[in-house]
Amino acid sequence: MAISFDKAFGIHQYTIGARSARAEVLAANIANADTPGYKARDLDFSSALEQAQSRTQSGFALATSDARHIQGGSSSSLAGNVKYRVPNQPDTGDGNTVDVQQERTSFMENGLEYQASLEFLNSRISGLLKAIKGDQA
Repeated sequence: MAISFDKAFGIHQYTIGARSARAEVLAANIANADTPGYKARDLDFSSALEQAQSRTQSGFALATSDARHIQGGSSSSLAGNVKYRVPNQPDTGDGNTVDVQQERTSFMENGLEYQASLEFLNSRISGLLKAIKGDQA
């Protein structure tokens, strides 16, 4: 009997890559808080999640120049889902739209959601291992 990872892991297998990409964008915002003219950006999480799900389900192949190359893909190509954030504070005169408090809050929230998905996946994998090995208590 084959194991369906979509059924076993649900949406959490796709959220990991999207949350990781969002963390990079938010970290870049915080790092550029004092850069004149820098515009705060954020990842459209729902679009990134849909893209990750559809790409994995539809499958895709990388171009290779040799038969020995490994076929594979990466979920890091979610850059098309990065959008500029609408500022919620007036311009300070240097054109920078980063609100450090908002970025830190978003970064922490994203980190907690990332950790929750990892914990869920860990418990599901532990359950699958227990089912495969059998209860040896």
